[in-house]
Order: sequence, then structure tokens, then C-alpha cells
Amino acid sequence: MAEQLEFFPVPSPCRGICQADARGYCRGCLRSRDERFNWSKFSDSEKREVLRLCRQRYMRLQRAAKHSAPPDPEQPSLF
Repeated sequence: MAEQLEFFPVPSPCRGICQADARGYCRGCLRSRDERFNWSKFSDSEKREVLRLCRQRYMRLQRAAKHSAPPDPEQPSLF
């Protein structure tokens, strides 16, 4: 499949946090070590794939945080 001509480069998702979590993903942009180090070598289609993976990782973290949040406290009965 031919790569689509792009007028603008795919920007890096880096947020300047640059700390790895326990699984090896950056806490700021959720890229793996290889994805961060090879970003400038990737084609635009590879960069878009990395951004898609980062979005998946973000959504997974959001779902995990939602499930691990403590339940809302119950309102005590007034009667």
C-alpha cells in the first residue's frame, strides 16, 4: 500500500516528563523505550501507528484507574 502524501510532519507526543513506569512506558507520552529512541527514524505511517498504540495504552490506564477508584461514600440516613 502506498503511503499517503502528508503536508505536515507527525509531531512527537513528548510532554517533557520522561520517566519510565514499571512496564517501561514513558509516564508522559506512553511510548516504549524503542519508540522514543527511534522516533526520528520512523516514517509518518509508523509514527501514526505509535500514536495509536499510545492512545490504547492511555485508554487502558483510564479504565484501570476507574475500576480501582474507591466507591463513593454512602450518605448516612437522616432517620
